[in-house]
Amino acid sequence: MIWTTVNGLAFLAVTAGALALFIRVVRRRYDYLRLGRKIGGRELGEALREAAARGTKRFAAEVFGQKKLLKDARSGVMHIVIFYGFILLQFGALDIVVRGLFGGPPPLPGYAVFELLQETTVALVLLAMGYATYRRYGEKLKRLKRGWKPSVVTWFIYSLMASVLLTLAFDRLRHGEEAAWTAPISSALASAFGGVGELGASIGFYVSWWAHLLILLSFLVYVPQSKHFHILTAPLNLLLKRTEPVGRLTKLDLEDETAETFGVGTVEHFTQKQMLDFYACVECGRCTNVCPASSTGKLLSPMHMIVKLRDHLIEKGAAVTSKSPWVPAFGAAEGGAHVMSEAAPAAIAGLPPPITDIAPTMAAQQAGWTLRPDAKPEEVALVGGVMTEEEIWACTTCRNCEDQCPVGNEHVDKIVDLRRHLVLMEGSLPHDGQRAMQNIERQGNPWGLSRSDRAKWIDELKLPQPAPADPLTRVPTVKENPNFDILFFVGSMGSYDNRTKKVSRAVARLLNEAGVDFAVLGNEEKGSGDTPRRLGNEMLFQQLAGENVATFEKYGVRRIVTACPHTYNALKNEYPEFGLAADVEVLHHTELLAQLVAEGRLQAKHEVKERVTYHDSCYLGRYNEVYEPPRDVLRAIPGVELIEMERSRSNGMCCGAGGGRMWMEETQGKRVNLARTEQALAVDPTVVASACPYCLTMVEDGTKLKNVEDRVKARDVAELLEAAVFGT
Repeated sequence: MIWTTVNGLAFLAVTAGALALFIRVVRRRYDYLRLGRKIGGRELGEALREAAARGTKRFAAEVFGQKKLLKDARSGVMHIVIFYGFILLQFGALDIVVRGLFGGPPPLPGYAVFELLQETTVALVLLAMGYATYRRYGEKLKRLKRGWKPSVVTWFIYSLMASVLLTLAFDRLRHGEEAAWTAPISSALASAFGGVGELGASIGFYVSWWAHLLILLSFLVYVPQSKHFHILTAPLNLLLKRTEPVGRLTKLDLEDETAETFGVGTVEHFTQKQMLDFYACVECGRCTNVCPASSTGKLLSPMHMIVKLRDHLIEKGAAVTSKSPWVPAFGAAEGGAHVMSEAAPAAIAGLPPPITDIAPTMAAQQAGWTLRPDAKPEEVALVGGVMTEEEIWACTTCRNCEDQCPVGNEHVDKIVDLRRHLVLMEGSLPHDGQRAMQNIERQGNPWGLSRSDRAKWIDELKLPQPAPADPLTRVPTVKENPNFDILFFVGSMGSYDNRTKKVSRAVARLLNEAGVDFAVLGNEEKGSGDTPRRLGNEMLFQQLAGENVATFEKYGVRRIVTACPHTYNALKNEYPEFGLAADVEVLHHTELLAQLVAEGRLQAKHEVKERVTYHDSCYLGRYNEVYEPPRDVLRAIPGVELIEMERSRSNGMCCGAGGGRMWMEETQGKRVNLARTEQALAVDPTVVASACPYCLTMVEDGTKLKNVEDRVKARDVAELLEAAVFGT
């Protein structure tokens, strides 16, 4: 009786103490998060309540269906076992607590079934953790960190599972229970310890029981102080995941006279949702594993970016609020701050570039992110101290990192926000990018060619005329054909770039052949502004968007087709915020061509005997889920053998030109377009097809770098269809 009372009081005291520590550490991290900007004018709690009220199938699919995790099937299955195992074992923990406080299991109907389920779950969790350990330390996946920190929770879980089984085994012994098939593991263990006697069984039970309780409560306190805070924050992060198109960046209010800054120059400039991303990161490395910059020897690593921002937020938050992030605080490092040292760029710079591998970037980030005892967190610069400019400008905005992230982290908007601060507040932009911006400002195109030459491509690449008087061979402007049905928005690449002009010609020929009533803006067209926006020049983007929308309204545009996925994304997803009418339909040329082929308005009569692999444009695929139309067109061409690369569709690798990188030279590591071309060549094609002028240029350059341009051609989907329709 005395022991039962003492045991119960001790249980209450220890549990209450652990819960108090847990609440304290979560509260402090929430206080740090509140240093950020509100989410659309709302505090995080209010935003969460609104999101929960809306409800979403996507949230259920990603949290309970583990949809993103299953992109890597083996890791996904492993994590599902652990995830649901721990949910079930919480009931097991209650069962064990009841046994220790009240002398036996709860008298519930069907308890034997629960007993079997409990032990089976423990066994499955142990197997899953064994595989997780193997992946990290046996298979040595490059995306996974190794060391004592990643191993702490592994030992927590192993110990917790062992304590469950030992507690159940000794409980059987102290009650003299016979072996049972509903408790196979604990029965076997009880048999092994059968000689300890009644007293030994009782001692063994309470030692195991307290070990289980202390491990469980220690884990509770440790979780919010580690990457495993994602257990609590990831569901919240997924609940707040954006509902607007992923291709839409946040609009800056450039007319706000009260704004002290634009973009993100300090960690407090991030929104509370962006900061929640920091806490939600599980450090699984899936983002870095698919990043084209990380894979080709650049310093940028999406995972390390999030981790560094999290460390900086916690250190600066602790300094600002005067509340230690560590509970209990003993043993924690005192003073100092993490800073990105010069060791990281130096480690990357000295490496040879021939491989497509994330290992050099992983090693450089680990070497560079160091604790400086003399540094003050509030004085560490976000740009320069936490994120180097080199990292910020290396991003191609391909979104493969976000597509892979199982907890809904959004990396690209953070990169663009950092760029916005550099460009709008500091006037800092790499020289070649600055030159492109100046040319767009002056002449409306990145080369600085005359605005009045925008429509010269029509005359330079005369369309074949089956009959001299046939009006369908023309490319009319909106003034020449004011009653047009579709506006062909040609874009800067299609108007000025010699290679892409041929794609414009192919599209125009096919539209004429199909009897599509179309027109172009000619010299009234301006660039879409995608490049300025992704490079951080929001002011120039908004100017171009406003001017283009006014032109569309002037000519009553209701349908638009473009051959550039970057323009397509800007017009479709971003222009509505700048006045484009909601009923204006925006099509990519492959969508329209696939529709025309399906309707029989375009007949692919001529054989095109080519082994074709299709490269997915990031802004067409991951940004807008357009995967089938280009392939439908290729499948409709007789003679074409369509083969897929290992990395295709949602996991296709970027060509390296997105995010304004088209206009900036690569000076470090391997060229991204070379790495992507090598992936295409691995399936032995005769043609690498694409549906983007940037991709076409980058792949064509890649074949030249590999000296295979004589046998492997780069072609736009429209060019291949043109050959099939016209026999040329």
